[in-house]
Formats: sequence, C-alpha cells, structure tokens
Amino acid sequence: MNDLRRNDLRREVRDQALYLTLNRPDSLNALTPAMRDDLIARLTEASEDPDVRAVVLTGTGRGFCAGADLRSTSTSTGRRLPGDVARTIRLGAQRLIAAVLDCEKPVLAVVNGTAAGLGAHLAFACDLVLAAESARFIEVFVRRGLVPDAGGAYLLPRLLGPHRAKELMFFGDALPAPDAERLGLINRAVPDDELQKTAHEWTTRLASAPTRALALTKHLVNTSLDTDRPTAFAAEAWAQEINMTTEDARDGLRAFVERRGPEFRGR
Repeated sequence: MNDLRRNDLRREVRDQALYLTLNRPDSLNALTPAMRDDLIARLTEASEDPDVRAVVLTGTGRGFCAGADLRSTSTSTGRRLPGDVARTIRLGAQRLIAAVLDCEKPVLAVVNGTAAGLGAHLAFACDLVLAAESARFIEVFVRRGLVPDAGGAYLLPRLLGPHRAKELMFFGDALPAPDAERLGLINRAVPDDELQKTAHEWTTRLASAPTRALALTKHLVNTSLDTDRPTAFAAEAWAQEINMTTEDARDGLRAFVERRGPEFRGR
C-alpha cells in the first residue's frame, strides 16, 4: 500500500505548465517509494494531457533531491532471494528515469540545492537543467559501497564521456553547479536569487512552443546515440512526416509566408 503524505509531492498546473515540487525539506526531499510512483504517474499523465505543454521538476528547502529515502525501504531485514534487488531497481529507480526520458512534454529540472544519487540522475534525465550556483551534484553511491543505479551509468557517459563519468562515480566528490555547467552536465548555473526568474522564462518559452515538434525532437535526440545512421535518418524522416500533420507545423509555415509570428497551440 502506498503511503504518500498529501504534500510530499506538490502538483500545480499553471500557464500550461505542470509544476511538480518535491516537498520533504527535512530530508532534502529524499524520495520515498510512494513519491517515486506518484512522480511516474504524473509524468505519464502529462504526456496525455493536451493542457500541459511543459513540466517543471523542483524541490523545496535546501535540497533538490537527496536520492532514495533508505529509511523508508528495508535493506537489511528479511531474506533476500536472487533477483530481488534487480527487480526492485528495475521497477523503481529505473522506471522513474524512463518516465522522465519518455515523457512527451519537455521536462525542465530546476535544481535549487543538493542533488545526490538518484536525485542527481533524476535531474540529468530531464531535457533541460537549470541550477542555483549553490547547488551540488553528488554521485554518492561509492561512498556507501554501492554500484550507481537509476540509469547513472547510462546517462553520465552520454553527457560527459566515459572518463569524466568514471571520475565522478569512482570518487563521489560533490560537483558544484558552476563546474557542472562548465562540463556540459547541466545547461545553466545561475545566481540563487535569479533561479526562479530564469526558470519562469524558460518554462514560458517551452509552454508556448510547438509541443508535438518538441516531443518528436526529444525522441530523436534521446535515441540518436543508440542507433546507426540509417536508422536515425529513417526516424528523422518519419518524425517529419508525423509532425507535418499538426496544426502547429501548418501555422508555422503559414506564418513564414505571411511574415508574422506563429501562434503555436500545442496541437
């Protein structure tokens, strides 16, 4: 049975954007299984909801997300059978990261503080990442004698290359947001007092963009490193075919001919 406190995950739709706010500041927003499952459900719903054209993921207090809440998951009691751990990871952390990657709306991470372990990978899986300059990213697994989970060994080499990814994962040092920006791990590190203003500007632009075109672009980019050139080119051609059936694409072309700004409606 899920035990999700009413305010552990805040949900608000505003100006065609879905705001998902992790709200356990006393634990630096560590994710309980119930919060994780609710996040997955909300991201899935966002894909299907025409009134949602962008998703913003952030946290309250000093932390973005400190990872999985180990206190809410028994790791030492009971007999563990072969396959139990793999099943837990597959149905838990990996399913959450997949939900972010597969969401058909652009997902913006607004990292207000520490992002560690699963929390760091949750941010890295988002399409765009804004962070306060005081925020830090920590591959905390090695500090606990653990192998990285939540898709970390999939995400980081694609963002940084294998050597930088191994450096972060082997040492587990805290990476300040400005250094994460320099490495290309995040899009932008901004002064703390400018984070919300910048996030609002980016969200407004995403929510007023051609939604289906962004979804298809996201799919092409996310699959590009796992496919060969003929497959990638074929996917691109079919994405163009599908997108040209949308109202936004038709209006975008008309606007070009008529020398006016397009009015994208997400359809």
